[in-house]
Amino acid sequence: MSSPLDLTGPEERPERPEAQAPADSAERPSEHETPSRASEAPAEPPDSADAGEDDGFDDDDDGEDAGPEVSDEIRAATEALKAAEAEDAQAAAEAGDEAEEPEAVILEPEPEPAANEPELQAPTTTRTGEPAEIDPDEMDPDALKVVLRLHQHGHQAYLVGGCVRDLLLGKKPKDFDVATSAHPGEVRAIFRNCRLIGRRFRLAHVYFKGGKIVEVSTFRANPTELEPAAGAPGSEDGQSGEDLLITHDNVFGTAQQDARRRDFTINGLFYDAAEGRVIDYVRGRRDLDERFIRTIGDPEIRMREDPVRILRAVRFAAKLDLDIESRTYAAMEGAVEDLPRCAPARLLEETFRLIRGGVSAPALKLLAALDALKILLPPVDAYLREHGKEGEKTFYAFAQALDKRVSAGEVLDDAILLATLLVPISRAQPPPDDSQDEGRASVSRVIEDLLAGFVESARLPRRIAERCRMLLLMQRTLSGERRRKTGAFRRHPLFNEALAVFTMTVEATGEGREALEAWQAGEVPPPRAGANGGGDAEGPRRKRRRRRRRRGNGSGEGGGSGASSGSDAGEG
Repeated sequence: MSSPLDLTGPEERPERPEAQAPADSAERPSEHETPSRASEAPAEPPDSADAGEDDGFDDDDDGEDAGPEVSDEIRAATEALKAAEAEDAQAAAEAGDEAEEPEAVILEPEPEPAANEPELQAPTTTRTGEPAEIDPDEMDPDALKVVLRLHQHGHQAYLVGGCVRDLLLGKKPKDFDVATSAHPGEVRAIFRNCRLIGRRFRLAHVYFKGGKIVEVSTFRANPTELEPAAGAPGSEDGQSGEDLLITHDNVFGTAQQDARRRDFTINGLFYDAAEGRVIDYVRGRRDLDERFIRTIGDPEIRMREDPVRILRAVRFAAKLDLDIESRTYAAMEGAVEDLPRCAPARLLEETFRLIRGGVSAPALKLLAALDALKILLPPVDAYLREHGKEGEKTFYAFAQALDKRVSAGEVLDDAILLATLLVPISRAQPPPDDSQDEGRASVSRVIEDLLAGFVESARLPRRIAERCRMLLLMQRTLSGERRRKTGAFRRHPLFNEALAVFTMTVEATGEGREALEAWQAGEVPPPRAGANGGGDAEGPRRKRRRRRRRRGNGSGEGGGSGASSGSDAGEG
C-alpha cells in the first residue's frame, strides 16, 4: 500500500444543502473565495451618542490632521453597518447556524500494509496497454486515494462531474468529487477521517491535512424518471402532473442513473481511475469535442425540473467559452419565467458565482439576452433598458473592470462585487430627498429595494447589504462630489475597499483619474466643480443637512463634539 491516508482532526463543517444561501459563502471561505480585508469587522460601536464618547471617525484628537469631520451620511451608514453585523451574529446564534466546536477525533495509527496487499496507485495505462485517458499526475492524490480505497473494498467509485470535464479540456479543476455505489454509512466505515453531512441527502466528507475535503456521494437516480406509484400524480389514473419542478432528489440509484440525472452532458462524464478510462453514458465526449452545452434528455423537461440550470448553463458557457446547443437555448428562454419559483437563496448564490468567476461581463450579457436580468437584478435590467446602447457600454465596462481584477487573482468580498456592478445605477439615480428623515444614509431607491429584497428573501447577510451601501456612499467623497478632507475618512475600516471600487470606476469610465492618483498617494484631491462642502450635491438635500458645531481647536475635549454628534443623530 502506498503512504497511508493522513488523518486530521478537522473542524465540523456545515452541511451543503442544494439551496445553500450566499450567506454561507460570505461568512466563511469557500472554493470560490477567501476572506478579504472587507470581511474584517470594524471597531465595536459606542454604546450611545452621549457627550464625551468618540465614534472613532473624528479628528478632534488628531492634532496633525485636524479638519472637517466625516459626513453625517458616512457616519450614519457606519453605525448601520455595525448594527447589521451584530444583528447577523445574533440571528445566526438563534438559528443555531454558528459553527459548533468540533468533536474531538482520536486518530489511531494506520496499520502497516500486509505483504501481499496491492499498492493503491492509479495505473498509467489501460488493460489494453494504451495510455490512461487522463494522466494520474494531473489528479488530486487524495481524491485518488479515496477512489482506489473504495475499489479495494469492492465498491464502484469514480471521479465525476466538473473535474473530469475540466481535465479533458486541459484546465485545472477547482475540486475533485467522487461518486460511489457505497452508501454513506459504508463510506464512513472505510475512512476514519470521514463525517456524514446533510439531512435531505447524506454526503460523506473525507478530510485530509490542511483542511482539504473530498466529497463522496452515493449514486442517485433522477426522481422524474422513476416509475410513479399507482395513484400518484403522473400515473395512469389520468392525474398527470404538469409541474416538473424537482422538490426532492434523494433516491439511490446506479452509476448510469446517476450520470443521467445530471444537468448537462459535459457534466455527466465519469472517470474510472482504476482502469484509466472515461465512462460516458450521455455522449458528453462528443459535446466536449464539438464545444457544445447540451442538456441530458429533453431540454424542455430538464429546464422545467430546475430553472436554476439556466444560470449554470450561462456560467459554463462564459467560463469554458462553449456554445449552447440550439434546443437547449430555446428551452432556457422558455424557462426564464419559472425562475421566480426557485429558492431566492439559490438564485442569488448562482448569480454571485457568475460574478466571482471573472466572467461577469459575458455572463450578464447572455442573461440580458435571455431576459433573465429582470428577475435576478431588476435595477440593472431597468438601467440597460432606459439608457440604451450608451448604458450597455458603461455597465459592461464596469463588469469588465471587475473581471480583470478577479482574473488576476485578486480576492474581492461579495459587497465589493455587488457594489461595483451597482455603481452605474447609483451614478444615474441620486438618492431620495427623504433619506435623512428615515434616520440613515440612503442610496437610490431601486438599490435600496434590491438590497432589502436580497436580505429578506434571499438570506443575504445584512452586513453585506450594509457594506455594499456604505461603499456606494463613499464613492461620492472619493470622486470629489463631496468636499471632504479628513484623516478620519481615510482611517475608515472600509476605505481600502471603497478605493478598490473607485479604481474600477476610473478604469471603466476614464473619469476621476487625478482624484484616484491623489488618494493613492496619500493626498486629498481638490473638490470637483460645484462640489458640496456639506456633503450633498443636490440642492434640496443641502438645505436639510446641518453641519456639526465644533468646540475647541484640536486640543478641545471630545465632549463638545460628542454632544453635537448626539444632537445630529437624534434629528436624523
